[in-house]
Amino acid sequence: QVQLVESGGGLVQPGGSLRLSCAASGIAFSFYNMDWYRQAPGKQRELVARITSGGTTNYQDSVKGRFTISRDNAKNTVYLQMNSLKPEDTAVYYCKADRTAGNYWGQGTQVTVSS
Repeated sequence: QVQLVESGGGLVQPGGSLRLSCAASGIAFSFYNMDWYRQAPGKQRELVARITSGGTTNYQDSVKGRFTISRDNAKNTVYLQMNSLKPEDTAVYYCKADRTAGNYWGQGTQVTVSS
């Protein structure tokens, strides 16, 4: 049974930081590209950051220089370090394991940036 479990969300003030984690089980984690998506109320889900199985990273323009995606294949975990958070970063954040043969989603974790 495949599971992706996100954690680390919460309420933070503008300018603050959070670190999201996504622990995967039931898949050959190291072979998957791992993505972080987010969905704000009334908006479409959007790709925030990706790290490929080879370690290459890509970011949405709005988070470049503020967010860092990383992975630990020994722990089957992908991370999203979020710094200098802004109110517009408020959303439910989801991780996704992506491979040509198929993909899997986590249940999401809420991030709220507000004073």
